[in-house]
Order: sequence, then structure tokens, then C-alpha cells
Amino acid sequence: MLHDHLKHPTAIRVQFGAIFVSLELSRKTWLITSLSPGKGEKMSKHSVTAGDIAGLLARFSELQRKAAVRTGKSFPLIVIQEAGLDGFWVHRVLQQEGIESHVVDPASIAIPRRRRRAKTDKIDGEALLRALLAYKRGEPRVCSMVVAPSPEEEDQRRLCRERDTLTAERVRHVNRIKGLLFAQGIADYMPLSRNRRKRLDELCTGDGRPLPQYVKAQISRELDRLELVLEQIKVVEKERDRVLLSLAPVVVSMGPEAVCDQPRRASGVRMLTALRGFAADGATKLWSEGLSRHFSNRRQVAAYAGLAPTPWQSGGISHEQGVSKAGNPRLRTTMVQIAWLWLRHQPQSALARWYFARVGVGATKARKKVAITALARKLLVALWKYVSAGELIEGAIMKPVA
Repeated sequence: MLHDHLKHPTAIRVQFGAIFVSLELSRKTWLITSLSPGKGEKMSKHSVTAGDIAGLLARFSELQRKAAVRTGKSFPLIVIQEAGLDGFWVHRVLQQEGIESHVVDPASIAIPRRRRRAKTDKIDGEALLRALLAYKRGEPRVCSMVVAPSPEEEDQRRLCRERDTLTAERVRHVNRIKGLLFAQGIADYMPLSRNRRKRLDELCTGDGRPLPQYVKAQISRELDRLELVLEQIKVVEKERDRVLLSLAPVVVSMGPEAVCDQPRRASGVRMLTALRGFAADGATKLWSEGLSRHFSNRRQVAAYAGLAPTPWQSGGISHEQGVSKAGNPRLRTTMVQIAWLWLRHQPQSALARWYFARVGVGATKARKKVAITALARKLLVALWKYVSAGELIEGAIMKPVA
């Protein structure tokens, strides 16, 4: 039998100096779970319609009023919510109202490990509140709070992400056109060539017939959508280069002196593009997804990318489960791609030599996959030191200055 509470608890009772609130956000309702001074351990639960900020603030005022009536004192509010589909707009509204707000990574909160675990908004709200209490008590590693980006930083990330979305859409249109033609015995048509329209009119099936009427009409409409996507990619790339590759003065932020964001952004991206093997796409994506953020140490850098190791050890059993994959998936994918390019364009660097020495001659694909992931983690840390502190990467070659 499990005992969640002792009959005579020996723990020291904590006198709350604030009203602690957790928000469980969904598309229809927001569940408010609160713990106020003067109510003991009883958690109150209320709900408001999703998106009703006025109702939420009114409920907060009511909680403060009732706490003042019970104790004769006024208390501040401390609010926690999960990082999710709602983004950070609720967090920003609360901060504008002078309320202390925290956004937590939901995967960092400990949960029961029973095979069938009960999960409801009520249970999740109470778990959030307990995590907030432990965090404010100063308990180490109780949860991981998310650092909310500024609205400008969040908006600028859309440029690289929209380009990835459009590129995937371009691939789908090209593959659909090639699939339609392959079913007719045609395998040499290139949808991305400049003479794609003229070439379409000249096509014949594998058995010598003209291209069927409706197949040709469908491919023509696919080409219309493909050309629209190609034009949008050009517009996004032009805007991305204008914003992230602007020719502002290069000012590297080192030391306590504060610098404005524009010179820092320009210097970081331009420092990356100065390395051989880095083009505008890889440099801007790496900067906007990871290196533009503040990290205290190399472990935080690797953890944010999901490239941190995940050991499994119990008694005499110990093995490695691979990388955690708990961070930014876009940054992780970008770093693996950059790691392969680094081997091609920077083979004389210390990191590339480490990879070749580790893999050896005749290595299997599985061994190369493990090694390239380790190289991606090492390279990300080295690039972070390079753009943040100006520490040169050993053996790396810079592009010739035009």
C-alpha cells in the first residue's frame, strides 16, 4: 500500500509570501490552479474561456482580494505555464501587467512512472504548481524554465523556417510531377529547368503516344504551383539576406559592455559566413535557431540542440542510449548537415582529423552515423565559442577576403 502523506508530517511548514498560480492552456478553456496564503495546502481551481485575458486578470485580482481579506496583507502573483502552441503571448501580457511569469519545459517535470498514468488538466495543473513551488524554494534541477525570446527575435526566425517549409513544398511538387510522368514511361523530364513548359509540350509516352490530355493538364497546374513556390522562395531569401546579412558595422560583444542587437546579429552571421564551407543559408539558420541565444556553458549549448549524451547506468550495467533529441530539432538537423560539409571543406581542421581518426578505414555506416553526431556536438560548441568570444577554431580556414 502506498502512503502519499504521513499521519504526523515532520516537514517544516512553509509560509507563503506570494500567490502561486499555474495555467493549463487549451483551445477551449484555461484552467487556473492557485495556492494562496491563509488556505493551508488546499489548491483552488477556476476556469476561464481560452483567450479571455480580461477574465484571467479579473480572476487574479479576486485571488489577491481574498488573500488580503484572510491575512490583512497584499501578496504578489507568481504564474507558471507550459511552453506549447500558445507561444509566449500570454507570458508577455502577464509581464506587462507586472506579474512574475515563468514558462516551463513540460518534458522537464517529473511524473509518476506507473504503466497506466492518469492524466487530466486538474492533475497537470497541480503538478505545474508543485514544480513552481520547488523552483522558487531553490531546489536544483526540479524543472527547466524556458527563456522567452523577444518578439523581434521570434519574428525573425520565421524567415529561415518559412524557407524550409517552401523548400519541402517544392520537393513535393517536383516528385509529384516526376511520378506522373514515370507512369507514362518518361524519366528524363526536369521540372526545375527553365524550359519546363516547352519541354512538356514535346513529351511522348514510352510507347510513342502523345502525353494524355488530362495528365498534361494536371502537370501544367502542378507547374503553376511550383513556379509560385519558386518565386516565394526568392522573396524570402532576399528578405532573409537583407535582415540577417545586413552590412552593419561588425561589433563583437565581449566583456560587460552592452551592444545593440543589430551589430551583434550582423557580426555573428558574418563571422560564420567567413568560414570556408558556410553559405548564407546555413549561417543564418544556425544563428537564428541557436547561436543568437545566450548560453552559460557548453553543456547548455549541446542540451539546447538535443545533442547531449543520454547515459543509462544502474549498478554494474552501464551503456549509452545516444543523444537526447530533447532540444531544438531544426538546430540539430542543421548541425548534422553542417558537420558533413565541415568534413568536405575543412578536412585539415582539428575536429575533422578527430573524426577521421575515430572512424578509421572501412568503417560501417552505423559507426559513421555515431561519429558524425559527436562531431556535430563538438562543432556546435566550437562555433558558439567562435561567435560569442572570438575563439578561433583550431585548423579552420577562412574564406579569402574579396
